[in-house]
Amino acid sequence: MISYKLGHFLDGPLAPVAKRIAIHPNILTIGGFVISAIAAVVIPLSPRVGGVLILLGGICDMFDGVLARVNGRCTRFGAFLDSLFDRYSDAFIFLSIAWYLAGKGDHTGAFLSIGTMVGALMVSYARARAESLGINSQVGLMERSERILLLILGLLTGWLVPVLWILFVLTHFTVVQRSYPVWRDRKESRKTR
Repeated sequence: MISYKLGHFLDGPLAPVAKRIAIHPNILTIGGFVISAIAAVVIPLSPRVGGVLILLGGICDMFDGVLARVNGRCTRFGAFLDSLFDRYSDAFIFLSIAWYLAGKGDHTGAFLSIGTMVGALMVSYARARAESLGINSQVGLMERSERILLLILGLLTGWLVPVLWILFVLTHFTVVQRSYPVWRDRKESRKTR
């Protein structure tokens, strides 16, 4: 929802900085992924430090797109790589949180983390599958930006399990939201026959 509403809002303000950076956007994509993977290793040891690392990885993930657009380096491979590493990052982080919570004996929290991971992957799949059918399905309350921000909040404040409840419910609700345009298209295509 944040990405959809703001779109490329930061391209203008960050353009002067982006034009001075000589590295390829894919390097930032990979760097953001590496930082997120390190966060996944750190979370069971220190959730707050893990939250800070996720924030740093998120900044790289946001800036790689700005860098690509401002410097005319947008490619289909770059978009694919970014999306692929986002899914891996999400999976590593949610599995790490599940490991951390299970180690503390909080099996409900561990289940919520794994369930949210499944929901997060399905949010992306629902959009990709709808778009492969020619249907715009870029809707929903809990896209990746919202998930990451809430997760950082939960890790930094210690309200991890309440945040996971919110994420669990809203990621699966977002899958339903993204499925609705496909269902509606099915009904409309029946009417035109």
